[in-house]
Amino acid sequence: MAHNILIAYFSASGVTAHAAQAMADAVGADLFEIRPQQPYTAADLDWRNKQSRSSREMTDPDARPAMAAPAPDLAGYDTVFVGFPIWWGVEPRVVDTFLDSCDFTGKTLIPFATSGGSGMPYAQNHLQTTYPALPWRTGARVGIDDAAAWAQRALQG
Repeated sequence: MAHNILIAYFSASGVTAHAAQAMADAVGADLFEIRPQQPYTAADLDWRNKQSRSSREMTDPDARPAMAAPAPDLAGYDTVFVGFPIWWGVEPRVVDTFLDSCDFTGKTLIPFATSGGSGMPYAQNHLQTTYPALPWRTGARVGIDDAAAWAQRALQG
């Protein structure tokens, strides 16, 4: 059965995936995993190494890593949650690849993020600045324990 809610997420370590699954279960949403064509290795994710893949991508605002699968057809969705771990204060570049590849006309977008320490306001501002034409609602940093309840509240506006 088709739902009118999609949760599109990127997860490097599994934390965002668990939060997205909890949210989908709570609100009856479909899931789409934003996977990079070339999976990230532990060395790629070493933020302390300025030459690691993630460091190079995040210091290049034009970087758009290829996705492993094309974005789904959004025609049947009214609301799209966009989830990601916060990297360098913002969304990972592969999330930008997803956002660039979709037509969000008539959709409501709600960002959510996971992070061990960074907050959502800077990431939210970055999304709104980078994609000013998209209809963003206020998002939140969530954990596995509170993601489901937050998703339910977020849908209420």
